[in-house]
Amino acid sequence: MSKIQTRTRAQESTAAIERMYITMRHLFNRGFYKPMGVSGETLREALLQLRPEIYGSVSDEKAELHGLVYILDRLPKGIEQCRFINLISDEGYKNSGFEVIIPPKRRRNCYRIDDEQMNIEITRGRSDIYDILTHLTFLFIESQKICDRVFLKDSGTMIRDWAKLEEAVSKRKLTDKEREIALSHLSTILGRTFEEVLASHKLFGSKEEPDRFLEIVYWLGKLAIEEEVSGEKRTITFSPVLRERLGHHIHGEIWANNIKKTLKKNGLFKRPVHIISANMHSVMNTLFARQALGTAYAKKSDLELYELLSQPENGKLRSKVVAYAEKQGMIQIDDFSGTNIDVQLFDTSKIDTSKINPIFGRDFQKDHDSPVLFVMDYAFGEQAYETIDEFLKPYKDKGEKKEFLNVESVSIMGKAGILEGDKGDLMIPNAHIFEGTADNYPFHNELCAKDFEGNELKVFEGTMITVLGTSLQNKDVLKFFHDSSWNVIGLEMEGAHYQKAVQSASRIRKSIAENVKVRYAYYASDNPLETGSTLASGGLGITGVKPTYLITEMILKQILN
Repeated sequence: MSKIQTRTRAQESTAAIERMYITMRHLFNRGFYKPMGVSGETLREALLQLRPEIYGSVSDEKAELHGLVYILDRLPKGIEQCRFINLISDEGYKNSGFEVIIPPKRRRNCYRIDDEQMNIEITRGRSDIYDILTHLTFLFIESQKICDRVFLKDSGTMIRDWAKLEEAVSKRKLTDKEREIALSHLSTILGRTFEEVLASHKLFGSKEEPDRFLEIVYWLGKLAIEEEVSGEKRTITFSPVLRERLGHHIHGEIWANNIKKTLKKNGLFKRPVHIISANMHSVMNTLFARQALGTAYAKKSDLELYELLSQPENGKLRSKVVAYAEKQGMIQIDDFSGTNIDVQLFDTSKIDTSKINPIFGRDFQKDHDSPVLFVMDYAFGEQAYETIDEFLKPYKDKGEKKEFLNVESVSIMGKAGILEGDKGDLMIPNAHIFEGTADNYPFHNELCAKDFEGNELKVFEGTMITVLGTSLQNKDVLKFFHDSSWNVIGLEMEGAHYQKAVQSASRIRKSIAENVKVRYAYYASDNPLETGSTLASGGLGITGVKPTYLITEMILKQILN
């Protein structure tokens, strides 16, 4: 009788990811759940089994501080104080008197309804919901850890450190000595060293709220203790309007139609269109920065100019480039649809070829066939399919016949996790695998590794995984993909969704040419296989400037030359 082989960590982790997503969809359809109740237990258990790299020591008794910093940058300020979290669609709150709260690292509108309730607006599809629920599950696990350390169930009393933390939080302003005493008690509560707690305190603190970290830990513990003692359960709900609208591309359709109207209004609809998913600065700066900034910056290299423009304090220089670009035919379309995806249109027939970056030559075509560069800001997960799928559909305005766009290429530049290499290195994919499904998208990439030779950055070619959420990065699953015959070089969240939209439009719906060109290139924001190099370890900073502009230059060279 053959021995049954035990499951590997990669198989267990894959099963945990599938369980999490099935559970999230079930809870969404149900309409509400209690995260620390029976309904939320599956999510908690799956996350603890998965142990994502971003959440570090989530499965240990001690608190995970880097993960806490990461998720609170992506959730609305004050959410740790709220017993009720309501996920809603765009339901008119922007016209109310409620203050809009936008998390520092995620573009989503949130509203504090009262002391106990936070409403989070979902306009970017299912990926947004998965992202929020995963972060909230981590938050509730951490809050329960605090409760377990400070609340003595046998006697029903609190440890001394909790009383001291409560006393510190109740004070309006702490002296340096009082702050150090409070942080000492906090280190006991969190199971972390004083040094680690002090570092986190500095990360969360600001001039207006120097002791925000103390308050966050206090409120996380307070709500968990109240739930333990009095049974006042925290609840997450999904509004009926959100459940009704999700998956119907409502925001994507408004976004796409607004852009098509702008193209028609400016006589650009029939021109060759080149879609570029990037950001709102790299294409504009690559084309115009040197000429816009003039002789004062003539001695600086292109890279030095781009680094200068990327620094937060140089807003006036950026405004100068924007004004110059608008004189050269750039049209800015700010988003009002709820997608949070702004757009820039560059009419190359209006560009004075003597006033752009000389690397693009002086002889690109300038007539009725001049290309239109359509630059869209980054989409988020499944939102990439919603927006591009709607944009590639034929346009029908006021009963007129269908009009088809002349889309010649789709270029995608983005950040991704790399499985071999360092932050800033490049990945050029030839296929996308959609994690958790049987969907594979092979394609011919107009870009290749040779295009980027001689730039000191390492370049990898192979397959990319489109993951269900970056917060579920798991070392065992990624190592399996990296070591297997799939030849996986990295992971990101949008590639398969973009390619699904392009392939359905070109090969099935025939709304764009079947031979439409595609370009994909990513630069590494993190290496989830290396401890200390995950997304929770911090952003790229100035390291990301060089790969961003190398990719942008190559895309533009192929389009214009």
